Amino acid sequence: MSNSFDKYRAPALEKGLEIIEYLALQPAPQSQSEIASGLNRSPNEIYRMLASLETRGYILRDPISSKYALTLKLYYLSHRHSYIEKLRSASLQPMKQTSLEIQQPCHLAVIFNDKVLVVAYSKSPRPIAVMIEEGNLYNILTTASGKILLSFLEENERSNILMNNEQYQRFSDKQQIQFENELRQIKKQGYVEMSSTYAQGIVNFAVPIGDTSGAITACLTVSKLLLVQDENTVSHQEIIATMRRCKKEIEGNLGLASLPKIQ
Repeated sequence: MSNSFDKYRAPALEKGLEIIEYLALQPAPQSQSEIASGLNRSPNEIYRMLASLETRGYILRDPISSKYALTLKLYYLSHRHSYIEKLRSASLQPMKQTSLEIQQPCHLAVIFNDKVLVVAYSKSPRPIAVMIEEGNLYNILTTASGKILLSFLEENERSNILMNNEQYQRFSDKQQIQFENELRQIKKQGYVEMSSTYAQGIVNFAVPIGDTSGAITACLTVSKLLLVQDENTVSHQEIIATMRRCKKEIEGNLGLASLPKIQ
Protein backbone atom coordinates (compact mmCIF):
# COMPACT_ATOMS: atom_id res chain seq x y z
CA MET A 1 0.00 0.00 0.00
CA SER A 2 2.78 2.42 0.93
CA ASN A 3 4.63 1.71 -2.33
CA SER A 4 1.45 2.49 -4.29
CA PHE A 5 1.01 5.74 -2.37
CA ASP A 6 4.64 6.77 -2.92
CA LYS A 7 4.23 6.18 -6.65
CA TYR A 8 1.63 8.98 -6.87
CA ARG A 9 3.18 11.46 -4.49
CA ALA A 10 3.57 15.10 -5.60
CA PRO A 11 6.43 16.47 -3.46
CA ALA A 12 6.05 20.09 -4.56
CA LEU A 13 2.32 20.08 -3.86
CA GLU A 14 2.86 18.42 -0.48
CA LYS A 15 5.45 21.04 0.41
CA GLY A 16 3.05 23.86 -0.44
CA LEU A 17 0.25 22.27 1.58
CA GLU A 18 2.59 21.78 4.53
CA ILE A 19 3.41 25.50 4.49
CA ILE A 20 -0.26 26.51 4.33
CA GLU A 21 -1.23 24.11 7.11
CA TYR A 22 1.70 25.22 9.28
CA LEU A 23 0.88 28.93 8.90
CA ALA A 24 -2.79 28.24 9.65
CA LEU A 25 -1.79 26.94 13.08
CA GLN A 26 0.50 29.85 13.99
CA PRO A 27 -0.77 32.76 16.11
CA ALA A 28 1.63 35.22 14.42
CA PRO A 29 3.42 35.65 11.06
CA GLN A 30 6.49 33.45 10.57
CA SER A 31 9.84 34.06 8.91
CA GLN A 32 11.26 31.78 6.25
CA SER A 33 13.67 30.21 8.75
CA GLU A 34 10.89 29.73 11.31
CA ILE A 35 8.69 27.98 8.76
CA ALA A 36 11.59 25.80 7.65
CA SER A 37 12.36 24.85 11.24
CA GLY A 38 8.73 24.07 11.96
CA LEU A 39 8.59 21.76 8.93
CA ASN A 40 12.01 20.20 9.53
CA ARG A 41 13.24 21.51 6.21
CA SER A 42 16.02 23.85 5.15
CA PRO A 43 15.20 27.50 4.29
CA ASN A 44 16.46 26.97 0.74
CA GLU A 45 14.13 24.01 0.36
CA ILE A 46 11.01 26.12 0.83
CA TYR A 47 12.15 29.39 -0.77
CA ARG A 48 10.64 28.80 -4.21
CA MET A 49 7.44 27.41 -2.74
CA LEU A 50 7.00 30.51 -0.55
CA ALA A 51 7.51 32.71 -3.61
CA SER A 52 4.94 30.71 -5.57
CA LEU A 53 2.33 30.83 -2.79
CA GLU A 54 2.88 34.57 -2.43
CA THR A 55 2.49 35.11 -6.18
CA ARG A 56 -0.75 33.14 -6.15
CA GLY A 57 -2.09 35.20 -3.26
CA TYR A 58 -2.30 32.46 -0.63
CA ILE A 59 0.28 34.02 1.66
CA LEU A 60 1.46 37.56 2.24
CA ARG A 61 4.95 38.73 3.23
CA ASP A 62 5.20 41.76 5.48
CA PRO A 63 7.47 44.32 3.73
CA ILE A 64 9.10 45.34 7.02
CA SER A 65 9.56 42.09 8.95
CA SER A 66 9.62 39.80 5.84
CA LYS A 67 7.45 37.37 7.79
CA TYR A 68 4.69 35.36 6.13
CA ALA A 69 1.01 34.95 7.00
CA LEU A 70 -2.00 33.44 5.30
CA THR A 71 -4.29 35.76 3.33
CA LEU A 72 -8.08 35.33 3.16
CA LYS A 73 -7.91 33.66 -0.25
CA LEU A 74 -8.59 30.16 1.08
CA TYR A 75 -11.49 31.47 3.12
CA TYR A 76 -12.87 33.28 0.08
CA LEU A 77 -12.53 30.24 -2.17
CA SER A 78 -14.25 28.00 0.36
CA HIS A 79 -17.21 30.36 0.68
CA ARG A 80 -17.36 31.94 -2.76
CA HIS A 81 -19.85 29.63 -4.39
CA SER A 82 -22.43 29.60 -1.61
CA TYR A 83 -21.90 33.30 -0.90
CA ILE A 84 -22.45 34.38 -4.50
CA GLU A 85 -25.39 32.06 -4.99
CA LYS A 86 -27.03 33.39 -1.84
CA LEU A 87 -26.54 36.95 -3.07
CA ARG A 88 -27.98 36.13 -6.47
CA SER A 89 -30.93 34.26 -5.03
CA ALA A 90 -31.77 37.19 -2.75
CA SER A 91 -31.29 39.85 -5.42
CA LEU A 92 -32.46 38.74 -8.86
CA GLN A 93 -36.21 39.10 -8.38
CA PRO A 94 -36.00 42.56 -6.70
CA MET A 95 -33.56 43.62 -9.42
CA LYS A 96 -35.93 42.49 -12.18
CA GLN A 97 -38.75 44.48 -10.60
CA THR A 98 -36.48 47.54 -10.32
CA SER A 99 -35.46 47.30 -14.00
CA LEU A 100 -39.11 47.09 -14.95
CA GLU A 101 -40.05 50.13 -12.86
CA ILE A 102 -37.25 52.45 -13.96
CA GLN A 103 -36.87 51.02 -17.48
CA GLN A 104 -33.11 50.64 -16.99
CA PRO A 105 -30.74 47.69 -16.38
CA CYS A 106 -29.14 47.10 -12.99
CA HIS A 107 -26.39 44.89 -11.69
CA LEU A 108 -25.00 43.61 -8.40
CA ALA A 109 -21.28 43.74 -7.64
CA VAL A 110 -18.80 42.77 -4.92
CA ILE A 111 -15.09 43.36 -4.31
CA PHE A 112 -12.79 40.63 -5.61
CA ASN A 113 -8.99 40.94 -5.83
CA ASP A 114 -9.35 44.69 -5.22
CA LYS A 115 -11.58 45.07 -8.29
CA VAL A 116 -15.32 45.24 -8.83
CA LEU A 117 -16.80 41.86 -9.79
CA VAL A 118 -20.28 41.76 -11.35
CA VAL A 119 -22.22 38.79 -9.94
CA ALA A 120 -25.78 39.45 -11.16
CA TYR A 121 -27.44 41.44 -13.96
CA SER A 122 -31.02 42.40 -14.75
CA LYS A 123 -31.70 43.63 -18.26
CA SER A 124 -33.78 46.63 -19.23
CA PRO A 125 -37.17 46.07 -20.90
CA ARG A 126 -36.13 48.66 -23.50
CA PRO A 127 -34.65 47.56 -26.85
CA ILE A 128 -31.62 49.86 -26.41
CA ALA A 129 -29.81 49.72 -23.08
CA VAL A 130 -26.46 49.16 -21.40
CA MET A 131 -25.31 45.54 -21.06
CA ILE A 132 -23.06 44.64 -18.11
CA GLU A 133 -21.98 41.00 -18.29
CA GLU A 134 -21.77 38.88 -15.16
CA GLY A 135 -18.24 37.85 -14.25
CA ASN A 136 -16.59 40.99 -15.59
CA LEU A 137 -14.08 42.89 -13.47
CA TYR A 138 -13.99 46.71 -13.33
CA ASN A 139 -11.80 49.45 -11.86
CA ILE A 140 -12.55 50.02 -8.18
CA LEU A 141 -11.36 53.65 -8.21
CA THR A 142 -13.27 55.02 -11.18
CA THR A 143 -16.64 53.23 -11.14
CA ALA A 144 -19.77 54.07 -9.17
CA SER A 145 -19.81 50.51 -7.82
CA GLY A 146 -16.20 50.73 -6.73
CA LYS A 147 -16.64 54.06 -5.00
CA ILE A 148 -19.71 52.99 -3.05
CA LEU A 149 -18.02 49.75 -1.98
CA LEU A 150 -14.86 51.57 -0.91
CA SER A 151 -16.75 54.30 0.93
CA PHE A 152 -18.53 51.84 3.22
CA LEU A 153 -15.56 49.59 3.98
CA GLU A 154 -13.92 49.61 7.38
CA GLU A 155 -11.03 52.10 7.34
CA ASN A 156 -8.28 49.47 7.59
CA GLU A 157 -9.76 47.39 4.75
CA ARG A 158 -10.10 50.47 2.54
CA SER A 159 -6.53 51.55 3.32
CA ASN A 160 -5.17 48.11 2.43
CA ILE A 161 -6.89 48.19 -0.94
CA LEU A 162 -5.77 51.73 -1.73
CA MET A 163 -2.20 51.14 -0.60
CA ASN A 164 -1.96 48.17 -2.98
CA ASN A 165 -3.62 49.95 -5.90
CA GLU A 166 -1.04 51.15 -8.45
CA GLN A 167 -3.34 53.80 -9.89
CA TYR A 168 -4.04 55.26 -6.46
CA GLN A 169 -0.34 55.25 -5.64
CA ARG A 170 0.28 57.41 -8.72
CA PHE A 171 -2.11 60.04 -7.35
CA SER A 172 -0.50 63.15 -5.91
CA ASP A 173 -1.02 63.83 -2.20
CA LYS A 174 -3.69 66.36 -3.15
CA GLN A 175 -5.48 63.87 -5.40
CA GLN A 176 -5.45 61.22 -2.67
CA ILE A 177 -6.97 63.66 -0.19
CA GLN A 178 -9.62 64.69 -2.72
CA PHE A 179 -10.47 61.05 -3.44
CA GLU A 180 -10.81 60.16 0.24
CA ASN A 181 -12.95 63.25 0.83
CA GLU A 182 -15.16 62.10 -2.04
CA LEU A 183 -15.58 58.69 -0.39
CA ARG A 184 -16.57 60.32 2.90
CA GLN A 185 -19.16 62.43 1.11
CA ILE A 186 -20.53 59.36 -0.68
CA LYS A 187 -20.93 57.52 2.63
CA LYS A 188 -22.73 60.52 4.12
CA GLN A 189 -25.00 60.79 1.08
CA GLY A 190 -25.67 57.06 0.93
CA TYR A 191 -25.46 56.71 -2.85
CA VAL A 192 -23.37 57.60 -5.91
CA GLU A 193 -24.49 59.38 -9.07
CA MET A 194 -21.79 59.87 -11.70
CA SER A 195 -21.10 59.72 -15.42
CA SER A 196 -19.51 56.53 -16.65
CA THR A 197 -15.73 56.60 -17.05
CA TYR A 198 -15.97 53.77 -19.61
CA ALA A 199 -18.37 55.26 -22.16
CA GLN A 200 -20.10 58.53 -23.00
CA GLY A 201 -23.84 58.97 -22.56
CA ILE A 202 -24.17 56.74 -19.49
CA VAL A 203 -24.99 57.85 -15.95
CA ASN A 204 -24.39 55.33 -13.16
CA PHE A 205 -26.19 55.20 -9.81
CA ALA A 206 -25.07 52.94 -6.96
CA VAL A 207 -26.30 52.13 -3.45
CA PRO A 208 -24.74 49.80 -0.84
CA ILE A 209 -26.18 46.45 0.16
CA GLY A 210 -25.15 45.57 3.70
CA ASP A 211 -25.79 45.48 7.42
CA THR A 212 -25.79 47.96 10.27
CA SER A 213 -22.13 47.33 11.16
CA GLY A 214 -21.07 48.96 7.92
CA ALA A 215 -19.73 45.66 6.59
CA ILE A 216 -20.95 45.99 3.03
CA THR A 217 -21.96 42.78 1.31
CA ALA A 218 -22.38 44.19 -2.20
CA CYS A 219 -23.70 47.14 -4.14
CA LEU A 220 -26.59 47.69 -6.52
CA THR A 221 -25.85 49.77 -9.61
CA VAL A 222 -28.08 51.18 -12.35
CA SER A 223 -26.54 52.25 -15.67
CA LYS A 224 -28.83 54.71 -17.41
CA LEU A 225 -28.31 55.26 -21.13
CA LEU A 226 -29.02 58.84 -22.21
CA LEU A 227 -31.05 58.61 -25.41
CA VAL A 228 -31.43 61.41 -27.96
CA GLN A 229 -35.21 61.14 -27.71
CA ASP A 230 -36.71 59.65 -24.59
CA GLU A 231 -40.43 60.03 -23.93
CA ASN A 232 -40.45 57.81 -20.84
CA THR A 233 -37.69 59.42 -18.81
CA VAL A 234 -37.62 58.50 -15.14
CA SER A 235 -36.07 61.23 -13.01
CA HIS A 236 -32.83 60.64 -11.17
CA GLN A 237 -34.64 61.07 -7.87
CA GLU A 238 -37.12 58.33 -8.84
CA ILE A 239 -34.27 56.01 -9.84
CA ILE A 240 -32.54 56.45 -6.48
CA ALA A 241 -35.80 56.01 -4.56
CA THR A 242 -36.58 52.80 -6.47
CA MET A 243 -33.03 51.51 -5.89
CA ARG A 244 -33.40 52.11 -2.16
CA ARG A 245 -36.59 50.07 -2.11
CA CYS A 246 -34.76 47.32 -3.98
CA LYS A 247 -31.86 47.56 -1.53
CA LYS A 248 -34.22 47.13 1.42
CA GLU A 249 -35.85 44.08 -0.15
CA ILE A 250 -32.50 42.43 -0.94
CA GLU A 251 -31.24 43.06 2.58
CA GLY A 252 -34.45 41.54 3.94
CA ASN A 253 -33.99 38.46 1.76
CA LEU A 254 -30.42 38.15 3.04
CA GLY A 255 -31.52 38.46 6.64
CA LEU A 256 -29.59 41.69 7.07
CA ALA A 257 -30.79 44.80 8.89
CA SER A 258 -30.76 47.85 6.67
CA LEU A 259 -28.00 50.38 7.04
CA PRO A 260 -28.94 53.37 9.19
CA LYS A 261 -30.88 55.88 7.15
CA ILE A 262 -28.64 58.75 6.15
CA GLN A 263 -30.28 62.10 6.42
